[in-house]
Amino acid sequence: MPKTLFQKIIDREIPAKIEHEDEHCIVIHDIQPQAPVHLLIIPKTVIPRVEAATTADQAVLGHLFLTAGLLAKKLQLANGFRLVVNNGPDASETVPHLHVHLLAKRQLTWPPG
Repeated sequence: MPKTLFQKIIDREIPAKIEHEDEHCIVIHDIQPQAPVHLLIIPKTVIPRVEAATTADQAVLGHLFLTAGLLAKKLQLANGFRLVVNNGPDASETVPHLHVHLLAKRQLTWPPG
């Protein structure tokens, strides 16, 4: 299978503004931000989408949420933030590589559009 856009970013074949990186994930700034803070928390292990995850992915999935919490503290997002995972075309998934959007620094409405 060809590499996903995110694999190319992880492999440094495509540039990105990196906010954080560790052995399990990379966090980049979204190139089309929907909020003043819009980060993508991407596992280095390719999991196409939530429904494709297995129990073997449990630790990395948990790591993504812990990383979101660490970034929220680092970026002083105590007033709130939203985590979003799109799964499939009807959810506007554009890259078949699971990732978590962290959005903050503006009022986020409910329900989301």
